[in-house]
Amino acid sequence: MLINRATTVAATLLGLAALVNGFFMTFAPEAWYWLVPGVPGRGPFNQHFVRDIGINYILIGMAFVAGVMFIKHRMVLWLMPTAWLTGHAMIHVWEVIVGICGTISLIEDFAGVTLPALLALILVYVSYRDHLQDPDIPGK
Repeated sequence: MLINRATTVAATLLGLAALVNGFFMTFAPEAWYWLVPGVPGRGPFNQHFVRDIGINYILIGMAFVAGVMFIKHRMVLWLMPTAWLTGHAMIHVWEVIVGICGTISLIEDFAGVTLPALLALILVYVSYRDHLQDPDIPGK
């Protein structure tokens, strides 16, 4: 029961954080660009690009919140957003490995890039485990 509660809280917080970030990126892209640590050091401001990624974060947030509400479908709802968050985090690590960014970027990026990906991976794992234990799912 405690794990289910923790899953619900974590997914809700992750979803809401993604929604807030996405709306900020979409509706105030330049302010987002200058306020988020490390972003200006990664390249010039591109309003279109920031808004595109903002829409992605809105969809990610909606998927995590929907997964909280529709438990039977949460694994499917959370899988692709988790793949995107994980790929995004891997690109940030790759940029450090190949010298595009300094190692300080890993610290700057942790709360906004790496931590959401790790939380999403844990949520998908827990959801998959619960999915396998659900007696109402045919074909197991």
